[in-house]
Amino acid sequence: MPGTVNQMAAAPVDGPMQERDPARPQDAAQGCWSRLARALWPPRCLLCGEPGAGRLDLCRACAGGLPWNRSACISCAIPLPDPPENGSARRVSQTCGACLRRAPPLTEALAACIYAAPMDRLLPRLKFHRDLATGRLLAQLMAQAFAPTVREWPSAAVLVPVPLHRARLRERGYDQALELARPLARTFGLRLMEGALQRTRGTSPQSRLDAPQRRRNLDRAFAPRAGMACPAHVALVDDVMTTGATLHSATKALRRAGVARVDGWVCARVP
Repeated sequence: MPGTVNQMAAAPVDGPMQERDPARPQDAAQGCWSRLARALWPPRCLLCGEPGAGRLDLCRACAGGLPWNRSACISCAIPLPDPPENGSARRVSQTCGACLRRAPPLTEALAACIYAAPMDRLLPRLKFHRDLATGRLLAQLMAQAFAPTVREWPSAAVLVPVPLHRARLRERGYDQALELARPLARTFGLRLMEGALQRTRGTSPQSRLDAPQRRRNLDRAFAPRAGMACPAHVALVDDVMTTGATLHSATKALRRAGVARVDGWVCARVP
């Protein structure tokens, strides 16, 4: 893959986000404010209210129950059984039968977790209830899960949040994909291209539709921003992947614009 490899490890989202120079006053001041904030407002578990473990807003017990998606299809992130020889906690990538038969438009799909308890409680809090603190936690979990992959990426790769239609954005007041993408871009030192994609028309909520209806609903629903400088490698960021219809439609729009590689990043994959 062309370009310089991104060697930056994932920093916690509430800690140092990019490489800092301690001699620069603004970096030193930001570090002091971060330490002061952690001292004054130590993390609390967003699930049970107990003290958080480390820098996460999850206690040790709740963090231990997270449904990490460690064995998954490399192309669609669907959870797969662990191969018999894998007894470790490391991520295992395989290819499912459906993707072998028909490759999806995404080059690679990554899902930090499986959409199961407690993710089925946390994600709706971000998406429907304006709980941006939960969004911060979910971005931390995504950074933790994706760090080994991003270390091998070129530094020219960019993050693009899957956009809401302007009517839905006015109604909700924020874009949950953007709330995840911002801290991820800071964590990995990658460029965030907000507004690179536009939702060209309003669509019915995907949650009310079956798989074929989802695909028809999202057909040609996205378009690249006019005059966009086309990057070679994009990671699309969204909250949940169910059938992949949203990510696939957005990917096709980017590929029509000339993007060579498009990956999908989601917090959770519906099994």
